[in-house]
Amino acid sequence: MNDIKTIISGTGSYIPENIVKNSDFLKQVFFEKDHTVIDSPGEEVVRKFKDITGIYERRWVSSEQHNSVIGHLAAEIAIANAGIDKESIDQIIVAHNFGDVVSNSIQTDIVPSIAARIKHKLGIKNVSCIPYDLIFGCPGWIQGVIQADAFIRSGLANRCLVIGTETLSRVVDVYDRDTMIFSDGAGAAIVERSNNADSSGILSSSFMSHTAEEVDYLYVGKSNSPNADSNIKYIKMLGRKIYEYSLNHVPAAMKIALDRSGIEIDQVKKIIIHQANEKMDEAIVQRFFRLYSKKIDLSTVMPMNIQELGNSSVATVPTLYDMILRGRIPEHRIDKGDILLFASVGAGMNINAFVYRQ
Repeated sequence: MNDIKTIISGTGSYIPENIVKNSDFLKQVFFEKDHTVIDSPGEEVVRKFKDITGIYERRWVSSEQHNSVIGHLAAEIAIANAGIDKESIDQIIVAHNFGDVVSNSIQTDIVPSIAARIKHKLGIKNVSCIPYDLIFGCPGWIQGVIQADAFIRSGLANRCLVIGTETLSRVVDVYDRDTMIFSDGAGAAIVERSNNADSSGILSSSFMSHTAEEVDYLYVGKSNSPNADSNIKYIKMLGRKIYEYSLNHVPAAMKIALDRSGIEIDQVKKIIIHQANEKMDEAIVQRFFRLYSKKIDLSTVMPMNIQELGNSSVATVPTLYDMILRGRIPEHRIDKGDILLFASVGAGMNINAFVYRQ
C-alpha cells in the first residue's frame, strides 16, 4: 500500500455575497469580558482591529442560507471541477463547528449530520457513500483530508469529498470586538486515489493537540453585554493566549510534516495556512523558516485572503487554495509539481499540517 498516491482532483468554494465592512461597526457598542464598556471612539476600535488582524471586510451569509446550504454549493463546484460521477464518492467528510444555525437563532442543529444533509442535497443514491461530520476546530478541513488519505491508503476508500463549511456570523456576540474577526464560507475538494505515473499527491502529514489549560482558549460563553441573557452562549476566544500558543507550536508541527516528506525547505513554493489573523500567520511562517535558519519574503510564499474574507474557520484553507487555482489571487499561482505546505490551528487546541505535491 505504500505506493498508493492520494491527490486532490477538484476544488470548489462558496463565498457569500453579503459584504460587511469595518465601517459597519463604527457605531457598535462593545464591552470587555468583564462587562465594562469600551469607551474608545469607534474609529479607534476599528483602526486597531485592522492593524492587528489585517481584516477590513468579511462575508456573511444571507438570512435564508445556513451551513449545509453553502457546503452543498461548494461541493457541487468541486465535483464538477474534478469531472467525476458523484455516485462514485465513497465518503463525504464535512468539517464544521456549529452545524446549521438558522437566521435569528443561536441554536445549533446537527441531527441529521451536516454531511448527511449535503449528501441529500447532492442527490447521491449510492448507499455505500458514507457521510459524516468532523469536529476539530479550525483545522477541521485539513484533518478531513488527512483522514481521507488514511482511508485511501488503507484500501477502504477510493474517492472522498472533503468539505469545510461554517457560518460563524450566526454565533457571534455583537457586543464583543471579536465579532469583527469571524466570517462565513465553504470550501470543498475531491480527494482520491491516483493511478497517474507522476509524483503528485500527499507526501506527509502531522498533527498535535494540547488540552490542558489550552482546551478553553476557544469556547462558547455568555455575552459581554451586562444586560444580555446569560443562558445564551456565543463563540469566545482568548486572543493573546491563542497567539502565543500558535507561535510556540504551529511552526514545529509544520516542520514535522515537511521533514517527514523528505522535501527541502527551499523547495516549498506556497504555504496555505489557516486565515486566522494576518499578523499571527506572518509570525508563524517566519518562525517556521527560522527553524531551518532561513529567511523568506512572505509575499512570495504566503498567499492570504483574510483581508477581504475574514476568518471563516474550517473554510479558510480550502477557499484560499481554490481561489489560487482559479487565478483569483493574482499575486500567486500554483503550477504542476509545486510543493505546498498546508497548516492550521484552532479550538481544542489542535494543530495539523500536510505536504502536497501539486
